[in-house]
Amino acid sequence: MKGKKEKEKIEELENNISEENNQEQQVDNSPSSESEDKNALEKSDEKITELEIQVNEMKDKYLRKVAEFENYKRRSESDQLNLITYGAESFIIKILPVIDDLERSLQHIDSANDADTVKKGITLVYDKLLKVLDEQGVKKMESVGKPFNVDYHDALMQRKEDTAQPHTVLEEVEPGYIYRDKVIRHAKVIVSEDVSENNVQSEETNSDDAVNNKDN
Repeated sequence: MKGKKEKEKIEELENNISEENNQEQQVDNSPSSESEDKNALEKSDEKITELEIQVNEMKDKYLRKVAEFENYKRRSESDQLNLITYGAESFIIKILPVIDDLERSLQHIDSANDADTVKKGITLVYDKLLKVLDEQGVKKMESVGKPFNVDYHDALMQRKEDTAQPHTVLEEVEPGYIYRDKVIRHAKVIVSEDVSENNVQSEETNSDDAVNNKDN
């Protein structure tokens, strides 16, 4: 609205300049003394110069306002998008250790006195926390039994497991979480070894040993 008023004022000043030019032409065509013509022309030129300066100043001010508004608009849109998409990330990262503590408590609660009551209370809190996170777009990863994926998992160690496929997650030491489409914490896992690779290495070692013994 303010920019529109400034633009209208610029147009008004330009119209004034046009009128001054018309008056100057009329002075040139009207019969008058040389002195009066000269004074009228000088005043007209001064007025035109003054109006031109005002027009240029108003144009410059108007363009600056337009540029400032465009920058503000882009910045506001970017800030709003970031707030909507990742505004709760810092809160989520802070609340994850609480969930970890609750999970550890649930794992060892059976040894406590009146374990059922305590377990029910902690389970209730735990479920509520997960529900809050779920409503915010946070999902807990399901890693056990899934193929190891570096995009989601951090392998702490490998373990031999005859019944599992190679590079399968056997155990989840610490769960991972996804916020919308972004991994905010990788799951720390134990992965099954590739037994076939170990067998090949063992066969190569045995073959090398046999060759060495034969040479000796």
